[in-house]
Amino acid sequence: MSVSTLASRTDDENKGEPRIPSEPVDAAISQADAISYWSAAPATVDGMLGGFPKVSRIDLQSSSNFLAKLRRKLQQEQQQQQQRSPERTPTTGSHKPFPTRLGRAIDCGAGIGRVTKGLLSNVADVVDILEPVEKFMHEISFGEENAALRQRGRIGNLFTVGMEEWNPPERVRYDLIWNQWCLGHLNDAQLERYLVRCKGCLSSTTTTTTTTTTTTQGWIVVKENLSTDPEGNDIFDEVDSSVTRADIKFRAIFKKVGLTIIATELQRGFPAGLFPVRTYALRPENSQS
Repeated sequence: MSVSTLASRTDDENKGEPRIPSEPVDAAISQADAISYWSAAPATVDGMLGGFPKVSRIDLQSSSNFLAKLRRKLQQEQQQQQQRSPERTPTTGSHKPFPTRLGRAIDCGAGIGRVTKGLLSNVADVVDILEPVEKFMHEISFGEENAALRQRGRIGNLFTVGMEEWNPPERVRYDLIWNQWCLGHLNDAQLERYLVRCKGCLSSTTTTTTTTTTTTQGWIVVKENLSTDPEGNDIFDEVDSSVTRADIKFRAIFKKVGLTIIATELQRGFPAGLFPVRTYALRPENSQS
């Protein structure tokens, strides 16, 4: 459940083309079947990436570049806001400098912590883990790959539960909620409810001057495969019980739950034959940088 199917399987691997069941496509999703599939996968990078471990480096580098560009964009917007409203008053607050690091992030559908180790721990002080497969969580909790992060206190709360059941702790707020190759295991209604819960646990800082009030919120990042169906339909994969959604479906769901796309980018540099991958950075509607 830590990643959705990365490659378009061949006939030999899938015993036929991926099946598109009668609408709604997401009705065929079974979290129990997905857990069973991923519980049988090796707790390795190769296992997480469906036999394509070589894409890990370029994936992580691309994600790092995406975050860096996003932070620069938001920093520039904050500076422009400061220039438009330079006034300060002791009673109403002041502009805060753009942070060099994030306080807390969460890796959702984390698998063995590939993204936590290779990306999130480099930008956030603490990374929480959301992963329903027990053997993957055991690897994060006790494996050598993440030993240094554990010793330095960089791994925070561990949630061994599916995203469809996850309820964020009441007082925990996240500067970054990272979702990669995992949302295909939620049906549309579950995904909508999950994103609403994510909205509710984003960090939020309100800054007030004599002329403006600005609310700065954390980000939700979604990095997922995109459907290649010529008619724009979602594609169901019965092997790992997941859905590969079309870009238009993602955008419709984001809009429905009140999330605005503040940046998006198509993954480059993956081998031919893989699904296209798109990254979306999201914030609640009407929030400011």
